[in-house]
Amino acid sequence: MRSPAWRPATLPAGGLLLFVSLAGWWIDQPLFFAAWLSAWWFCLGVVLGATANGWLHTLTGGAWGELLWPSTRQLQRRLPWVLLLFLPMLLGIHVVYPWSADPQGWLASMDHPAFQQHWFDLRFFGLRLVAYALLWAWMARAGRVRQPGRAAAMMALHTLVTSLAAVDLLMSLVPAWSSSVFGWLALMGQMTAGAAASILLAALGGAAPRPAREAPPVWRDLGNLLLMFVLVQAYLQFMQFLIIWAENLPREISWFVPRLQTGWSAVGLALVLLQFAAPLLALLWRSNKDRPRRLACIAGGLLAMQAVDAAWLVVPSVQAQGFGAWWQLPLVFGGMALLLFGQLDPRPQTDRRPSGAAWQEPANG
Repeated sequence: MRSPAWRPATLPAGGLLLFVSLAGWWIDQPLFFAAWLSAWWFCLGVVLGATANGWLHTLTGGAWGELLWPSTRQLQRRLPWVLLLFLPMLLGIHVVYPWSADPQGWLASMDHPAFQQHWFDLRFFGLRLVAYALLWAWMARAGRVRQPGRAAAMMALHTLVTSLAAVDLLMSLVPAWSSSVFGWLALMGQMTAGAAASILLAALGGAAPRPAREAPPVWRDLGNLLLMFVLVQAYLQFMQFLIIWAENLPREISWFVPRLQTGWSAVGLALVLLQFAAPLLALLWRSNKDRPRRLACIAGGLLAMQAVDAAWLVVPSVQAQGFGAWWQLPLVFGGMALLLFGQLDPRPQTDRRPSGAAWQEPANG
C-alpha cells in the first residue's frame, strides 16, 4: 500500500521543530537539555517497551502478539536513530547533572557512601552509557525471540540494564534522593508506551482479522494488556508517594517538592486523571476494548500522557520554575517524535493473516 502523501513531510517538519527548539540553548540551557533528555527518554521507552512486550508474548502466548509484531519490528528499527539523538546531551552533562563537575566532592558533602562516589565518577558514568547503548542495540537487533528461555533471559537483562539507566540518567538529576521503586516505574512506563504505540499502529492499519463468534476478539486481549499496565503503574506511583509522604524526611521529599509546590502540581493532577483514572474507567468497558477505533483513542491518549510523564520525571528535577518549559517541551517532543516515528506505516503487512480456523475476515464497517 502506498504511504499517505503527508508522510514524507514529517522528516523536514520534525527537523524544523528541533531547529526552532535550539533557541532554548541560548535562552535557558538547563531547560533545553532537560527537555531534550525527557523527549529522548520517551522515544527510547516507546521502542524498548514495544520490544519487551514482544518477549512477554513469547512467554505467555496468545494471538495479540501476532497482531502487534509488524508494528514492533518497525519500532525496533528506529533504535539506532534514537541512540544517536542522545549525543547532544553529552554537551549538557555539566549543565543538568549537579554532581558531574566534582562527583566525589558533591556526594561527600551529602554524606553519601563511598560506593556512590565511585559510581558517579564521570568516566565510569560514560562507560556505563556506552554499555547501555550497545546492549539495547543488541537486544533490538535480535528481532523476534520465539524461545521462551531466551525471551526470559532477554527480559531479565532488559530489566537490569534499563533500571540502571533510569537511575543514572533520571534519578541522579537529584543526587540527594533515592527510591528503590524508581527503576520499576521507568520500566512500566516504557512497557505502557510501547504497548500503546503498537496498538495504535495496529488499529490505524485496520487489517486485523476477527475471531469467530465463540472466541473473544484479539482487541479485548490488547485492551486487557493496557489495563494491566495502567494498574501496575498506578500502584507503583502511589506506593512510592505514600512511603515518602509517611517518612517526610528532607532528603526523601526533595524529589516531590519541586513537583507539588510549583506549577508542575497541575501536571501531576493531569497525570492522575488522564494517565490513570480515565484510561482505567474506559478499559473497564468491554465495548471499548472490542472496537479497534475506540481502543486506538485510548492507546493514543495513554501514549500522549506517557510523554507528559517523561517530562514530569525529568524537567522539575532540573528547573521547576519559569514558563519556558511550556513552549520548549512541545517543540522538542514534537520534533523528535516526527523524526523518529513519522515514517511508520500503520499497515506494513496487510496481506498476512494469523493461521487457524478460528480467524475470519473483518466485516465491512
